[in-house]
Amino acid sequence: MSGREPWAQPRLRAAWARQDWAAILREYRHAAGLSQRGLEEVIGLAQPHICAIESGRRRVTSADLISRLTEGLAVPPELRGLTPNPGPDDWGPPPELRERIAHGHTTGRTDLRTAEWIGRVLAEHRRAEDEVGGRDLWAAVRSQLNAVTRLIPGSSGDAADRLMLLAAEHAHWLSWVAHSEGRTGSALAWLDVALGWAMDGGHQDMTSWIHRVRSYYALQHGDPRRAERTAAAGRAGRGLSPAAASAAVHQEAMAAAALGERDRARRLSDEAVRLAARVPDEADRPGWLYWLDPVRAQLEDATTAAACQHWQDAAAGYRAGLPQLAGYPRDYAYYRSRLDDAERRLSRA
Repeated sequence: MSGREPWAQPRLRAAWARQDWAAILREYRHAAGLSQRGLEEVIGLAQPHICAIESGRRRVTSADLISRLTEGLAVPPELRGLTPNPGPDDWGPPPELRERIAHGHTTGRTDLRTAEWIGRVLAEHRRAEDEVGGRDLWAAVRSQLNAVTRLIPGSSGDAADRLMLLAAEHAHWLSWVAHSEGRTGSALAWLDVALGWAMDGGHQDMTSWIHRVRSYYALQHGDPRRAERTAAAGRAGRGLSPAAASAAVHQEAMAAAALGERDRARRLSDEAVRLAARVPDEADRPGWLYWLDPVRAQLEDATTAAACQHWQDAAAGYRAGLPQLAGYPRDYAYYRSRLDDAERRLSRA
């Protein structure tokens, strides 16, 4: 395993963002498969000192030791010099990111190895929601985004377009975390940045997804009419993949249900399930829709049924899908609670 490979692990990156050296050493060893003795050779620090740091008996404060550990652990460049987790005024996108939204215009080739590595790491972050909270990874993802956007002005053509997509994926992720923290204005600002990058890069699936997320925010804040319009805009583009279209159509179904248009909502939901069934393999879906397999589509259909107050259909859908979520404790708990709610409502009918 190369020195950088352990840094694909979200728990290690979250520990780095906190500058929690006890956790950094433990998580690095776990990811690299090393004992404390094995780590001696990597960082040039004797095992008793490693043990003292991991146990909290020794604090890492000196600049020399921090530099030594940073080099020994091969901390990726995009994580060095990151800012701490956000304070009250640090949730929104900074002005310099907006300045980088322009297409690159230089000639020559951009080395995309850094971007490819960061893209892989972001994929790991998406899958870590059951283990690591978004807030804990905020600083790491912001730092990754800075590294990606710095490459944009020096790129052109397909390379620039690929970087735009990766930047948009990061901005969307940051929006989602900001929204979950109750920072609605910042969440929308990140979506604006993401939409600009997605459109400039010609990425229709990501453009559609950003509309879908904005629709979700509107619905959460009690504006189903706006949610409906935004979701419809998300599925209006040409060349959408079936998975992206499925996500947009389901969101429109939820907005229709909130408007009391139940028959239309169920028809849209059926369409979303059919679209998801066309791409059962994860490799055929955009990276941010890795989760939208036929089982999740059926569970979303059950959620639409619940929104339409069709409790029997909702309960049946949740029962059918829950056994498939055994390896996803957070999702299982969520849909289990939805099933319990549907069954309670049925018992009162």
